Amino acid sequence: MNRALSLRIALVAAVVFAVTMALLPKPPHMPIDQFGDKFQHMLAFATMSLLAALAYPTARLSRIGERFSFLGALIEVLQSIPSLHRDCDIRDWIADTLAITVVLLIVWSVRRGRGARLP
Repeated sequence: MNRALSLRIALVAAVVFAVTMALLPKPPHMPIDQFGDKFQHMLAFATMSLLAALAYPTARLSRIGERFSFLGALIEVLQSIPSLHRDCDIRDWIADTLAITVVLLIVWSVRRGRGARLP
């Protein structure tokens, strides 16, 4: 299996895991719970953004950022469904978008430093 395919599989798994955990009415306890909700959001979206940038090296980083920020907003809207017993919090979406932005700026900087074509 080549590197790109492996990264794309890891990306799909990360997205499915993040969305599932976000929409479960009572998600299982995780070791990172001790760091708080915002940390969990930032870790999930930073991981997904990095995987996406690595799995799709020719994709525009702004497009990756836009799509993951939209996913974060969509998750927050879905969490407002009463039967899920979750909280819709715009600060969670802001944390998601901040993590996405930081990771993609780092990727952009590394690509620029290596002289890679910047999509």
